[in-house]
This record gives sequence, C-alpha cells and structure tokens, in this order.
Amino acid sequence: MHCDIYKFPKHDDMYIYIARPGYPDDTDEIKDWLSVVPKDFRKGLGVSKFVMHLDLEATEKLARVDKEEVLAKLKSQGYFVQLPPQDVMRKQAELRAREAQDNIYD
Repeated sequence: MHCDIYKFPKHDDMYIYIARPGYPDDTDEIKDWLSVVPKDFRKGLGVSKFVMHLDLEATEKLARVDKEEVLAKLKSQGYFVQLPPQDVMRKQAELRAREAQDNIYD
C-alpha cells in the first residue's frame, strides 16, 4: 500500500497519511487527496504541507506508530491520523490555555 503523508503547521507533530492504492497510475490528473478526511475535521487543520510518499509494503516499521494499525485505517477509511506524543500534546494544550488566559486582559 502506497500513501502520502501531510503535516499541518498549526498542529506540531501531527501527520495525516492518505491511501494511494492505485499509485502510480492514479497521478494522471490533479486530485485533492485530502478529500477523504471528514470536512469538519479538515477545516480545523489549516493549510497542509506534503511531507513524503511512502510504500508501506517496502517499509519494515514506522517510527511512532504501528504499521499494521496504519494499514488497517488506510484500507478501511482511506486515511490515518498520527497524533503527537502525549507529552507534546500536553505542552501544546498548556500553551493554548496560557495564551487564552492572557488574551482575556487585552
């Protein structure tokens, strides 16, 4: 299974893998590959940035996620969301809370 990986500058360490089962024959026309992601979720992501194309069959293992879980999600829904590690998510939440608190007094 081939996939494309995207990141989103508004969300540190979050990546979305998009299934490309017809690769390389699916590149004849420009497509919105991220259209498989639900619209409501996609709205909050911001602008995407292409990171890489990956052949999961040729990849032994992935750095932060289980390869079999990624493959299962790609086959069932067409995408997989890799969230940041818990400590990164906690720091991001704390920063957003502080920023929101500081903005109250502006």
